Amino acid sequence: MAYGTAHAGGRGRGRRAATWAAALGGCALVAASTAPAAAHGSGRTTDYTALGDSYTSGPLIPRQVDANCARSDRNYPSLVAATLPGVVFKDVSCAGATTEHMWKAQGTNGPQLDAVRRDTDLVTVQIGGNDVGFGSIIATCAQVAAQDPAGDPCRQHYGADGVDELTVAIARTAPEVARVLRAVHARAPHARVLVVGYPDLLPDDGSGCAPTVPFATGDFPYLRDTGRRLNLMLQLVARWNGAEYVDTYGPTVGHDMCKAPGDRWIEPLRPASPAAPAHPNAKGEEAMAGAVLDRLRTGRGHH
Repeated sequence: MAYGTAHAGGRGRGRRAATWAAALGGCALVAASTAPAAAHGSGRTTDYTALGDSYTSGPLIPRQVDANCARSDRNYPSLVAATLPGVVFKDVSCAGATTEHMWKAQGTNGPQLDAVRRDTDLVTVQIGGNDVGFGSIIATCAQVAAQDPAGDPCRQHYGADGVDELTVAIARTAPEVARVLRAVHARAPHARVLVVGYPDLLPDDGSGCAPTVPFATGDFPYLRDTGRRLNLMLQLVARWNGAEYVDTYGPTVGHDMCKAPGDRWIEPLRPASPAAPAHPNAKGEEAMAGAVLDRLRTGRGHH
């Protein structure tokens, strides 16, 4: 996620974005996935394809197996695949990926959707953070924090025109994620499709931890809420497009980047463990793998 910039919505999406912004700007909403929890019988091969951005690929986590995409063999798809019997596994996740890269190559990584075929049984997809521009958002919020360390200069920056730009960006990303899911279903009509949400980056109670994470005090709850809105959007889009949602936020609460090195699963802007800044470390990838496996085994995600 961290390497991307905000993705501009296409022309003609204004009304849809406004509708999403209204839905996302209100109180928290819990939308339970209604997709079936079909399980593969023992003794057959499971063809599993993982799509996603840097939260999926696992930048800097040993062992890196694809320098172009900063992909680790200890990322959550690899850990999930290791538990599946007779798995045929393809991981095409790539750091910096946006929804556009489902159809467009990134360096030596071809269009991610090319890895999804008619005989694919399982697809996990974690995308949208770079479309919203979380990398540039984090950088901006850290930069403006000095203007009002006890206030919320980042929230004011993104709401200067009276409308929260980040809520709008999330709303504009919704139809792009939906388009990805429709394409996955078209290519693999029998596959079980799991949309994987993003983990808890900042304290769930809204508290701060400057200077470890250099944001202004009032911007910690603002950015926490922005992350929740992104996950809410992904949950709703999954539900409305025949996919299941995997909540990785709930299982990672209490292990955000403000916690001590031994307790955190998300590294701060100056990582102490091998991981990209503001990204899951090895324990974070293990936690996300656990959430995916829970969904696969029981059909019940963390809501």
